[in-house]
Amino acid sequence: MARHPSRSVGGDVMTKPTSNPTSTPESIPEAAPAAGPRDTHAPGELDLHLIGEGRHEELWRVLGAHASEDGTSFRVWAPNAMEVQVAGEWAGWDGSAHPMTRLDGSGVWHAHVPSAGVGSQYKFRIRGADGQWVDRADPLAQYAEKPPSSASKVWQSQHRWNDEAWLEKRRTSQPVDEAMSTYEVHLASWRKHYSGELYTWDEIADALVPYVSDLGFTHVELMPVMQHPFGGSWGYHVTSYFAPDSRFGDPDGLKRLIDRLHQAGVGVILDWVPGHFATDEWALARFDGTPLYEDPNPQRGWHKEWGSHIFNFGRNEVRNFLYANAVYWLEEYHADGLRVDGVASMIYLDYAREHGEWSPNKDGGRENLEAVQFLQEMNATVYKRVPGIVTIAEESTAWPGVTGPTSDGGLGFGFKWNMGWMHDSLNYVSKDPLYRSHHHGQMTFSLVYAFAENYVLPISHDEVVHGKGSLLRKMPGDRWQQLANLRAYLAYMWAHPGKQLLFMGCEFGQESEWAESRELDWWLLEHPEHAGVHAMVRDMNTAYKASGALWGRDNEPSGFQWIDANDAGANTFSFVRRSPGEPDLVCVANFAGNPHEGYRLGLPSAGRWTEVLNTDAESYHGSGVGNLGAITATEGEHHGQPAHADIVVPPLATVWFRKEDGPA
Repeated sequence: MARHPSRSVGGDVMTKPTSNPTSTPESIPEAAPAAGPRDTHAPGELDLHLIGEGRHEELWRVLGAHASEDGTSFRVWAPNAMEVQVAGEWAGWDGSAHPMTRLDGSGVWHAHVPSAGVGSQYKFRIRGADGQWVDRADPLAQYAEKPPSSASKVWQSQHRWNDEAWLEKRRTSQPVDEAMSTYEVHLASWRKHYSGELYTWDEIADALVPYVSDLGFTHVELMPVMQHPFGGSWGYHVTSYFAPDSRFGDPDGLKRLIDRLHQAGVGVILDWVPGHFATDEWALARFDGTPLYEDPNPQRGWHKEWGSHIFNFGRNEVRNFLYANAVYWLEEYHADGLRVDGVASMIYLDYAREHGEWSPNKDGGRENLEAVQFLQEMNATVYKRVPGIVTIAEESTAWPGVTGPTSDGGLGFGFKWNMGWMHDSLNYVSKDPLYRSHHHGQMTFSLVYAFAENYVLPISHDEVVHGKGSLLRKMPGDRWQQLANLRAYLAYMWAHPGKQLLFMGCEFGQESEWAESRELDWWLLEHPEHAGVHAMVRDMNTAYKASGALWGRDNEPSGFQWIDANDAGANTFSFVRRSPGEPDLVCVANFAGNPHEGYRLGLPSAGRWTEVLNTDAESYHGSGVGNLGAITATEGEHHGQPAHADIVVPPLATVWFRKEDGPA
């Protein structure tokens, strides 16, 4: 059976950790009991208790800035601060005008400012445990100034959602059993104005929604849209985890984009970065004069490969900040899933560290037990609260049970990126066809472990940047051969067990390597050979969604059967995909430079098989070699199958056949 983490989450992973390093320095006195009537703008006792326990799943509703008819209430967690003020434009950035009050033993500070309203800019002015005054952006800000400015802004959403039909369908969905082809997008470089200015959220929606809908992708995956100061980080060095990127406009613009995608039948996955955060001095680093959000142990708190701070996963309130943030994007922005960046860097203490640069855990191992607990807590929480969503781990090792249920000790993700398939298959197709026969196993090895986890097959931004070249340029041969290889590879990928993810530009054969500073080479679509790749991807997505055999049992061995895995001499692979009640689909991929005439192919049953996709079709700028739309299989065993047909397999092409008269 395919594994559904949402069916197995439970309280076992949500137990209170044994360590909670939240002791307050002796120099900072606890707040005295408030005299007189209680401040009605302050958070309630239950909220403060849950914050102190690290158990508040709706943290954004309590902390941060909250506007009302009589001003704005500001709350911030700074347990080691000696004094905290709200400094804002309404008072000429004079923080002394609005000192904050420390509430009980929670470490939360509060102030109500009648003169602050929606749109007001502010920061928290903090005298930390070291006695130094510093200005900090609000960790729970829901809106931030456009970089390079760094103030937080009071925000109150006015968006009214129109995607109830989508959400109702989502509540009863199980993504592992459904069609899922994802288009990965970096919004800042997908399209730009001629002046180089970024599109706004609404301009992105006007262009992206019809484009993705026409191509037939079921989902888009947006590279991080959380506020980050340096565009060259692509969003992976976050400073405001609850604020969408203000470069594109206000937060309601992102809601409108997601709303419109949902109304068009397209799901939205957000790239999420809980493993590390940016070093900017006005953000989370040493927030209250101590390493509050980051792990104070330099062997655990600093990511030397990425030059960033690592969260303190051993602290209740920090884990709470992060898993509440996951809930926030899924509930407040109606995201359908989170792709969790850099999971391997979180769960191994020795990740990117040499001998002597890390210390074993309490059991003597290299596993980061606190990070594991956090990931289990996060997955358990979001699957409980938001049925039908999915979490996806970018995890590149053999860690067992990444998509296993948390009740069995798994991490509880819905999917894991299949990095092994990606590396092996790209290595194979980069070879000249003359030498591919010696590397045949690189294409078949993935089926040895294909059902050990619920996998996504990723051709992501990481494969077309930093000197790796575009996907098209990885292919050998002249231009015609490169384009043919690209079409054949994509169709093989779409038929392979697992969901698919394709980075923007690959769908039309982007020539140049991706760079975040410029938009895609859209002019290539004026050339018929690139328009052909685009048309093939559209037809492939259409055929994929219509063929339940390709995804109904995507994560079960019974959904796949090799016809011939060993035809290395012909550089050809053939297999069957199947699912109950669905016509079988057969995929034949020929990575040789010549066609195979009279190729005898074993088939699961006799009868008529329709050629539903041929990547060598003339309409895709191919050579037009094919089987006139259908083949007829006759009784007679071949390749271990009960029937067979003699077919034409085009050069550098993949062909799909679907049983015409129902299930085999």
